[in-house]
Amino acid sequence: MKKYQFLILGKNQPILEILLRLVNAYENWHAVGFSDEKLAQDYFLQNSVDFVLLSAAIEDHVEKEFAAFCLKAHPDVDVIEHFGGGSGLLQSEIYDRLYKKGKL
Repeated sequence: MKKYQFLILGKNQPILEILLRLVNAYENWHAVGFSDEKLAQDYFLQNSVDFVLLSAAIEDHVEKEFAAFCLKAHPDVDVIEHFGGGSGLLQSEIYDRLYKKGKL
């Protein structure tokens, strides 16, 4: 089974840490997190990423620019705006994307 790679960008450190813990709790999911979009861009260009999660406290223009950057560099990446709602919602958002791509 494929191991899915996640990049999480969020400016609220406690929430970023929670998202990292939630994603990394799944055997076939691996996440790295960033609070700085430039470092996240560098990582994104140097690594294979399946999902980009945009989390709390990101300015609107940064969110739009980062999503556009990711999709331009790798059009197949899934960008998910996740601003809360608990681990069940996050899991559902990810599984929904996997299902729509025929990967479930």
